[in-house]
Amino acid sequence: MAVSGASSLAARFLFGASLLVLVPFLLIWGIAIVADSAQFSAAVSELAEESYVGTALTLQTAIGFLLTTVSIQAVPMIAEFVGWQWAFAPLAVGPIVGTVSMLTLRGPSAATRLADGNK
Repeated sequence: MAVSGASSLAARFLFGASLLVLVPFLLIWGIAIVADSAQFSAAVSELAEESYVGTALTLQTAIGFLLTTVSIQAVPMIAEFVGWQWAFAPLAVGPIVGTVSMLTLRGPSAATRLADGNK
C-alpha cells in the first residue's frame, strides 16, 4: 500500500515524462494496487467469523469496486480544478488509511489470529 500511495503522489513529478520512464512506473503502480487487494482479502478470511467469511469477502469486493468506480469518475473532475499533474494525489488517501488499518491489526488480539500469529 505504501508503494501505491507513493506512486499516486509521485505521478505529479512524472507528468510529461518519456514513455521509457512512464511505462515502468505505471507497471509498478499497477502491480502494487493489485497486491493491496490480496492483503485485505487474506485478513478478512482469517479474521471474520467462519460463518460470515463469504459475506465479508463479498462486501469487501463490492466496496472495492465501488471505490474504484468513484475514483475513476473523480480523477477527471479533480483535474479540472488542480490540473492533471495533481489529479492523482488524492488517491494517496486510500493507501494511507489502509496502511494505518493494517498496522492496527498488529495488535495482540488480531495478530494471534492473523497469519498464525506471525507479524
